[in-house]
Amino acid sequence: MAALGTLAVVTPVLAACTSAETVQPAPSATDPGCAQVMLDLPKELDGLEKRTTPSQATAAWGAPARIILRCGTKDRGPTSDPCTTVGEVDWVSTEESETKWRMTAYGRVPGIEVNLDTEHVSSSNVAEALAEAVKNVPAEKKCQEAPR
Repeated sequence: MAALGTLAVVTPVLAACTSAETVQPAPSATDPGCAQVMLDLPKELDGLEKRTTPSQATAAWGAPARIILRCGTKDRGPTSDPCTTVGEVDWVSTEESETKWRMTAYGRVPGIEVNLDTEHVSSSNVAEALAEAVKNVPAEKKCQEAPR
């Protein structure tokens, strides 16, 4: 019986060691289309463990977070930013700073964006690993090649 009492005390202490990553939810985070995306996200991404986030339709990997995903973002209109198809998902990439990039799953409503630190993770690995979850939101548009 003493062993059970010790376990009860240790469990809350261990749970307190992992802090949640604060992530601002997207404007349409409550969109039902985000539910299956969130359920299908990988537990590990490019070698980083998934962390708890208190906001709906958000996810983070790494401590500190090197990858942050938000579902429920606004639809992104036409852009001249680079678009790459990875795992049947069109990703528009935007450089935020030298090592910070935002990848947006193009043509999907609700929108899905991923902010990542390219000094620590590979954008192609992240895009590939997230493709199955992102495909839960059907593509309404595709990237097109710019006219020559």
